[in-house]
Amino acid sequence: MSNNQEKEYFVHESSYVENSAKIGKGTKIWYFTHVSDNAEIGENCNIGQNVFIDKNVKIGNGVKIQNNVSVYTSVKIEDDVFLGPSCVFTNVINPRSFIERKTEFQETLVKKGATIGANATIVCGKVVGQYALIGAGAVVTKDVPDYAIAVGNPAKVTGYICQCGNKLAQNTQGEYFCNQCRKKYQKVGEKLNEIS
Repeated sequence: MSNNQEKEYFVHESSYVENSAKIGKGTKIWYFTHVSDNAEIGENCNIGQNVFIDKNVKIGNGVKIQNNVSVYTSVKIEDDVFLGPSCVFTNVINPRSFIERKTEFQETLVKKGATIGANATIVCGKVVGQYALIGAGAVVTKDVPDYAIAVGNPAKVTGYICQCGNKLAQNTQGEYFCNQCRKKYQKVGEKLNEIS
């Protein structure tokens, strides 16, 4: 990458950013990373070592991507998402090396504030809800609701987590609450809503 002094973001000299990529102010891109054509990375992101960001990928503001993560075409990452080391995205449900399936990519959405743990796999076509937490090594094969904690293979919801990152407890009225920040939530069906 050429002269970082002209930019409002940082790219390590060992990394390569295509000319058509858009990088937001305050973002840092570290060692051996490749950002492809027409990819968009928001402001104040931190992109770790050996990361690959594919063509046309959109990444929001304040995102942290740890080492050895590939974000493929058809994956969208909203604001304030954390992608743990070596987590994996797919974009085709039935790949074969000898059959091109670029017209069959399935969209994957990781919503605002979600965390995906180290070595987790997100099978394509799924939605990870806002502020959800995917445990390390989990394999996500279906949509994960907002604020849910999903662990295992296949990943199952085992509880709920606050926006601040602490596991929620439940009171006798059936409300979920955080012992740290005191936020309260109510469950309607599979969905958790913050109580104002």
